[in-house]
Amino acid sequence: MSKGLFITKPVQAAPHVDAGEPVEGSLKGEATLKRSLTSTQLVMLGIGAVIGAGIFVLSGHAAANHAGPAVILSFIIAGVACALAGLCYAEFAAMLPVSGSAYSYSYATLGEFVAWFIGWNLVLEYMFAASTVAVGWSGYLNSFLEHFGLALPASLAAAPLNVVDGAIVYTGGLVNLPAVAIIAAISGLCYVGITQSAFVNSIIVAIKIVVIAMFVAFAAKYVQPDNWTPFIPENQGPGKYGIDGVIRGASVVFFAYIGFDAVSTAAGEAKNPQRDMPIGILGSLVICTIIYIIVAAVLTGLLPYTQLGTPKPVATALETYPALSWLKMVVEIGAIAGLSSVILVMLMGQPRIFYTMSQDGLLPKFFAKVHPKFQTPYIGTVIVGVFAAVLAGFLPIGLLGEMVSMGTLLAFATVCIGVLILRSTRPDLPRPFRVPMAVIVCPLGALICLYLFSKPFAEHWKVMTTWTALGLLIYFVYGYRNSKLRKAG
Repeated sequence: MSKGLFITKPVQAAPHVDAGEPVEGSLKGEATLKRSLTSTQLVMLGIGAVIGAGIFVLSGHAAANHAGPAVILSFIIAGVACALAGLCYAEFAAMLPVSGSAYSYSYATLGEFVAWFIGWNLVLEYMFAASTVAVGWSGYLNSFLEHFGLALPASLAAAPLNVVDGAIVYTGGLVNLPAVAIIAAISGLCYVGITQSAFVNSIIVAIKIVVIAMFVAFAAKYVQPDNWTPFIPENQGPGKYGIDGVIRGASVVFFAYIGFDAVSTAAGEAKNPQRDMPIGILGSLVICTIIYIIVAAVLTGLLPYTQLGTPKPVATALETYPALSWLKMVVEIGAIAGLSSVILVMLMGQPRIFYTMSQDGLLPKFFAKVHPKFQTPYIGTVIVGVFAAVLAGFLPIGLLGEMVSMGTLLAFATVCIGVLILRSTRPDLPRPFRVPMAVIVCPLGALICLYLFSKPFAEHWKVMTTWTALGLLIYFVYGYRNSKLRKAG
């Protein structure tokens, strides 16, 4: 049985494809995913997934509680970890342009059991991330509506459940209605089509970048260099300032980078995946890292870092400067748009992972159904949207966010290891993009990701164990018995 668990999927070099031509053959005339995305759209998808919670929420939390002004270094450390993993993703995505992300790459290198484990953890990254960001989106929307006296009551804008000292308690609320509404709206957009989704995302990203540019341009002259001193505050305990705090801050802001790999889930819909996937993944990652560093520098220069630990740190910093009150409203609009694009990319990615897993027989066949008109995995989109809406409507952002980071870091580490394994087992495969100095980059990327996983989340091992056990139950009850690869063998 152990040999069967680690059976690997045969790897074949992907042919060069042109617009509208699927890599996978359309057997029996079934609908296939449409190749319509350009490299520019892929870069915009990556920026849409990454720029959001990191700037508008997590930057202040990491600065106030862990790193101080050195949160800039935290962003750089997290960015390096993602860059190493991103190089590995780029090699895989150019060589295997399919819609399964780390799941597909693991299946080809580490075997079916590991692939399932990674695919199950990707649910944490995509569906739970969509729910997490939807809760943050709800907070910014309600804050914006307060300007017009239209804010919803707390009972309709906050989760009814919370986790206190490990126990679930009732908060008195009914449902986080705005969070449910945004999930429903964006799920409908994803149902209609990948091209429409990418177009809307490009508009949102443009708005978001303009708002961020305005914040930097108008707020920079109010920066007080004294707020950057000391740059690395003296350590006050584990994870509280000092170098240890900077590293802990990196694990916090790592959430800000998750989603750049969502670009790889669109490989099956890229016009020229061999060329466009590396551009989309690495291009978006470099742009986002530069933006994070600049915004973190301005933010910590506007206000003492100890005062930035709020759910909306950028708006909080602007509130202290009456001359910038107009910019506060603009930033709220940018946050609403920015978080919307993150939700969009997350809800695009998860159904496409389910699509690939279903094609392999590890999930029921209906996940692989493609809409005859819209050419999208519509059943998976609806199911993911329903579950994400329930999570966003009833659970707190803290619990959701912790689950997201754990699943993402494990997936990143696995992809780094997989590149080295496939270099050894299939050196003959054409690689349009190759990781430079792979013997150094791949192990280093895996080690950094595993380190960031273990350090801050050691106390949450029970949560991870429970989630893993649920996934194993599904695999052995359904996936193992219905695997197409095993049946073919």
